[in-house]
Amino acid sequence: MSVFDHAEFDNHESLHYFFDEKTGLRAIIAVHSTALGPAAGGTRRWVYASDADALTDVLRLSRGMTYKNAVAGLKFGGGKAVILASADTPKSPELFKAYGRCVNELSGRYVTAEDVGCSVDDMRYVGEETRYVSGLPQSGSDAGGDPSPWTALGCIQGIEAAVHSRLGADSLQGIRIAVQGVGHVGLHLCRLLHDAGADDRRFVDMGGDDGRLIPLPHPRNRHPQ
Repeated sequence: MSVFDHAEFDNHESLHYFFDEKTGLRAIIAVHSTALGPAAGGTRRWVYASDADALTDVLRLSRGMTYKNAVAGLKFGGGKAVILASADTPKSPELFKAYGRCVNELSGRYVTAEDVGCSVDDMRYVGEETRYVSGLPQSGSDAGGDPSPWTALGCIQGIEAAVHSRLGADSLQGIRIAVQGVGHVGLHLCRLLHDAGADDRRFVDMGGDDGRLIPLPHPRNRHPQ
């Protein structure tokens, strides 16, 4: 099937496939729109069941970034990248430097940052090869660092709006809310929910190859991994 016939293709401006033989890096960068400025969006490193799943993800995510940046009033378009992870391609400085060279080939049409599976330190290695990267370790009053707390803040504001609209409630006090995934963003979100008075009697996450639920310590007693 042609990418132009893909269900998630929405007049994306460009799609770029990259491979680095030395590190085994396989990555896809999708530029959905540069109408408002350079396409901006994070890089997700994930184990996909197939290359087709990776393509679906990057098309969908890049389109979403166009609208998110526009709604926020930012002078950025929408883009996204995925790194196809596997046991044969572990995270390493060399892999992210190779990825940085891939980003640099687009000459500023796409500005990357960390997303699921990537960290501030990973972006530091990317930044050694390109200046088109954000989310680097914070320096002085410059913006930067881990974006997870801000993503979690946006999540809880959306939850509060939904609860007010559907339940007519002005707070989350006593309301039980399911959080799927307790990683960087999920952990910060759980802490915010706790502070807002939501029902937080039990925390679980997926564990083991059989997908069973395992209990987790209270968010106040955990730190992002």
